[in-house]
Amino acid sequence: MRKFAPLILLAGASAMLAACGGGGGGVFNRARPDEFAVQRQAPLVVPPDFTLTPPAPGAPRPTEGTAAEQALDALFGGPAPRSRVEASVIDRAGGSAPSIRSQVGDTGTNTVAKGRTTRDIIAAPEGDGQSASTVIPSA
Repeated sequence: MRKFAPLILLAGASAMLAACGGGGGGVFNRARPDEFAVQRQAPLVVPPDFTLTPPAPGAPRPTEGTAAEQALDALFGGPAPRSRVEASVIDRAGGSAPSIRSQVGDTGTNTVAKGRTTRDIIAAPEGDGQSASTVIPSA
């Protein structure tokens, strides 16, 4: 009996330790909901307008077009209506041609390089001219 007591004690202790951990329904191993998986479902809403017209047979889809055409539309815009402020600014500036960006970026457009001196004059701080001076760089 003296030899069986430590063996029984060891078997009982290992059984109790095995019950604490593992995949059982222990105190530390409860099934909890994942807080990141919980979402609220938006309520169903009836759209305000049911007057959608089906596309005409053979008409191009609105999303069709090459990537280059889509990029040009994104960069230079299409026939979008202008706001009152934007239209006012364009009118005060003397108007603009719809293709002004293409004309300016064209290699055939003549431009004149004014040089560093003109750039420095334009970038100079505004003043009354009393302390103005000219520095001519030595060659």
